[in-house]
Amino acid sequence: MTTIRESAVPPAEGGAVPEPHGNGQRGDGRQAPHVDEQQSRAVAEAAREQEWRKPSFAKGLYLGQFDLTLIHPHPRPAPDRRDRGEQFMRDLEAFLRTVDGAQIERDARIPDEVYQGFAELGCFGMKIPVEYGGLGLGQYYYNHALTMIGTVSPAVVALLSAHQSVGLPEPLVLAGNEEQKRQYLPRCATGAISAFLLTEPEVGSDPARLRATAVPSADGSEYVLDGTKLWTTNGVVAELLVVMARVPKSEDHRGGISAFIVEADAPGITVHRRNAFMGLRGLENGLTSLRNVRVPKENLIGREGEGLKIALTTLNAGRLAIPAICAGAGKWSLKIAREWSNARVQWGRPIGEHAAVAHKIAFIAATTFALEAVVDLSGVLADEGRKDIRIEAALAKLWASEMGWRIADDLVQIRGGRGFEKAESLAARGERAVPAEQMLRDLRINRIFEGSSEIMRLLIAREAVDAHLKAAGDLIDPHQDLAGKLKAAVSASGFYARWLPQLVAGKGDIPTAFDEFGALAPHLRYVERTSRKLARETFYGMARWQGGLEHKQGFLARVVDIGAELFAVSASCVRAMMIAADSPDEGKAAYQLAATFAEQSRHRTERLLDELWHNTDATDERLAERVLDGRYTWLEEGIIDVSEGTGPWITEEIPADAAENVARRVIRPTTET
Repeated sequence: MTTIRESAVPPAEGGAVPEPHGNGQRGDGRQAPHVDEQQSRAVAEAAREQEWRKPSFAKGLYLGQFDLTLIHPHPRPAPDRRDRGEQFMRDLEAFLRTVDGAQIERDARIPDEVYQGFAELGCFGMKIPVEYGGLGLGQYYYNHALTMIGTVSPAVVALLSAHQSVGLPEPLVLAGNEEQKRQYLPRCATGAISAFLLTEPEVGSDPARLRATAVPSADGSEYVLDGTKLWTTNGVVAELLVVMARVPKSEDHRGGISAFIVEADAPGITVHRRNAFMGLRGLENGLTSLRNVRVPKENLIGREGEGLKIALTTLNAGRLAIPAICAGAGKWSLKIAREWSNARVQWGRPIGEHAAVAHKIAFIAATTFALEAVVDLSGVLADEGRKDIRIEAALAKLWASEMGWRIADDLVQIRGGRGFEKAESLAARGERAVPAEQMLRDLRINRIFEGSSEIMRLLIAREAVDAHLKAAGDLIDPHQDLAGKLKAAVSASGFYARWLPQLVAGKGDIPTAFDEFGALAPHLRYVERTSRKLARETFYGMARWQGGLEHKQGFLARVVDIGAELFAVSASCVRAMMIAADSPDEGKAAYQLAATFAEQSRHRTERLLDELWHNTDATDERLAERVLDGRYTWLEEGIIDVSEGTGPWITEEIPADAAENVARRVIRPTTET
């Protein structure tokens, strides 16, 4: 897994990713890289953005610096984007009412006319700037569109977000040259679907193991790509691909993992399978091979060795798609829970009046308010471009995916047996077709998509302790010699002498602080106090474990989760005040929702703070080690494992019975403008 300590192995010159060593041939003739923990860490460290050139509200939360002025007053969309965005949302709603989400679920395929309709609306270019043929809506209205689309068909929203959030448009806008933007962005905007190809059968969150290669031709005019890519969302229907492949380092090439624009119908590209999953049944996700695929040198995005950095920068805003989808799921769940809990009567009263159900309804309502607050705040901050939102976006993705899953699970529980029953079955016996079980299946992937929750916590932890690592990195580095540690100690003592006194007292200790927020002021005072406490606890962890902190993943996960709760409470309070300023009647309701959420969040936060030091982490890890050693195999007796004999755990080989090519086109070519 990704670790947080700065690497003892410096990145290659110029920031290129260090080259792993080969350890022999695999079935396809390419060498499988042998990568140790140190090399994996070096690759991850080289890919992350090193500097903080803009302020970050969420980063401050982890340092005990609660600067509410960074998000309050709540920023709003620019007027020109608001006009375009509101009109687009009206057009989108009208079209979505013609889309049959149940048919997509039933057939496990999005009809071609739905693709075509989205193309004609401009949905494939929502975030693409107007000058390149897109709608130029920005992240805020893009999020709102995804929120609405996801309530009709999660498969469709996954298609659009994979195309724009991590597909070709976003990397090109951020890192492409002008010629690439003018050549490809108009195509993307009019419906040339794109896919992002990074994951491989043996490569997930550890990109240092990447095997796909991009070998420069002798004359330097092109690259020859070879590799196998797994879980290529949109890969079956894509027209354009972003492919991550490793360029060998040589005298004329800095090498490293690099990003390439590839035409999906280029000779040598085959989509062998359309993968099937527990949810997102209409998802066009494939197993793709590249064999001697020739790509012009002009199709390199950025420079060699910058592929992972481009991907991570893309995700700074791209990760906000998942929180937007979760916010939509929360809104729909609230509507269903409210209507059903009034209609269903048990023991003489509607079930919503029974405390056990009421608690779940309150959680859904308060958390949905917070989800929308986090999504809208992060979206406008992304559009403004004046703040560094890498931690905000990562926290939003992590927290929203976890809360969205809890909401879906609670809705199924509120619905009881009908929550477990498929919508098609409900309709067949004359009842309202509520796809609660489908939502549960569809939302589960969000805790894995674009960085699993476990990996996200480690990535955020790395950013959260960045100031500590810059101050004391060499001091806690076990590979540093004594002279280096003495020098580092002098630097670290200066940093902590200035920083630690700031954590003793703050605005949260003043009874009148944040009084402009009225009834929400105590919650903001709690956030400020807890931010300082979190910073102190993190420092204690650094002091106690030093370089070993990177292995205390339970501690780091709780640190991150506490920051996520503080961020969500802050966003909720700021949003409630904005709503109150616009509409006093709605503002009263918003204050009630924000206050209830803050109270619920405080209980979670206090539990996490206690568990920083009082937990079963060491016992759990020892037990897991013994399980892996096979000491408890007797506990597995008495069952039949039907998966045995069906194949290896991981294979790089393309199955012999794989279809020759299942790729297809779903949008009619448009006349060039």
